Amino acid sequence: MARTQPDITVPDLSGKLAVVTGASDGVGLGLATRLAAAGAEVVMPVRNRRKGEAAVAKIKQQHPKAAVSLRDLDLSSLSSVAALGAALRSEDRPIHILINNAGVMTPPDRQTTAEGFELQFGSNHLGHFALVSHLLPLLRAGRARVTSQLSIAANENAINWDDLNWERSYNGRRAYSQSKIAFGLFGLELDRRSQAAGWGITSNISHPGVAPTSLLAARPEMGRTKDTTGVRLIRTLSRRGILVGTVETAVLPALYAATSADARGARFYGPSGLGHLSGAPAEQAVYSRLRSEDDAQRIWRISENLTHASFPAEPSMTDPKSGR
Repeated sequence: MARTQPDITVPDLSGKLAVVTGASDGVGLGLATRLAAAGAEVVMPVRNRRKGEAAVAKIKQQHPKAAVSLRDLDLSSLSSVAALGAALRSEDRPIHILINNAGVMTPPDRQTTAEGFELQFGSNHLGHFALVSHLLPLLRAGRARVTSQLSIAANENAINWDDLNWERSYNGRRAYSQSKIAFGLFGLELDRRSQAAGWGITSNISHPGVAPTSLLAARPEMGRTKDTTGVRLIRTLSRRGILVGTVETAVLPALYAATSADARGARFYGPSGLGHLSGAPAEQAVYSRLRSEDDAQRIWRISENLTHASFPAEPSMTDPKSGR
């Protein structure tokens, strides 16, 4: 008997411009495909042009009239992030949807970004943090919905405040959790700051559950020469419809968070099934590690300093008479 997959209805997105990071495969490709099918023009910033071109061809094969285009982006390089921001600002087109989806997961040995940050913290969090700062004028112009993709790993471990770059003792899984906790704190703080300062941006967070994507697959460039035991198990469970989801269902929480009229800012969306591993998308309780506004403000300040990103100050930070 065929497995019944949950799905959602995406509203008409004609006339909307969407940007999706990590759209060359997996969940990102699924998101770009669904947005384009709903009428949005989709910009796909990618690190690997060959994979990006194959992804565009796949979308066009399914939806010949889809408006999709590639841009260059390496989230592990702040100069690459700045270049994309400058390129899109030069086009001067309001962005209506931004899905911060790209990520790297658990390289077996510590690796660093171009600027020397631990790879996962630098790419998953700092790269996206800087990207939002560079795109802020376009996001404000489009009164954008910004959705930042987390992981169930954001419900594990903690931020290693004394050694954010894991220089003293590297643990891949803990470093991955830290990157997603920091990213979640940022996504929620972005909405608070937008509301306080009148930026007009709505920001929420999502997670895909567990599905057989390429995150844990062989990645020679990251020092992983073969698929992990974890991804092999996930593929088996997914094929049999046991506990975990599929790539198609993993797309749904971020898609819902980014497009549904019922999705709201500063909320968390994920699968509604057992353990939030699979199932139809729904709002869920914010993980305990993401609830501290003090932590969110702390990681924001640190991220500004590390990336040299510039965001407008909140009224409460510049005007002691603001009443906040």
